[in-house]
Amino acid sequence: MADSCEMCAHFVADEEFGDYCSIDLDEDEMERFLTQNVTQCHYFQLYDEYKIVNKQI
Repeated sequence: MADSCEMCAHFVADEEFGDYCSIDLDEDEMERFLTQNVTQCHYFQLYDEYKIVNKQI
């Protein structure tokens, strides 16, 4: 799953603080997210820069 995180729109690569996910979860959601043994992230969104450019045109 770590490899797919790098392709996610919510993934932030930060040299100072380290890599992290920018999803804003409350405490209960974060606990469920961290304790579930899942193979796929329910919050994954493919980062598609071409889709973003199309919206700007």
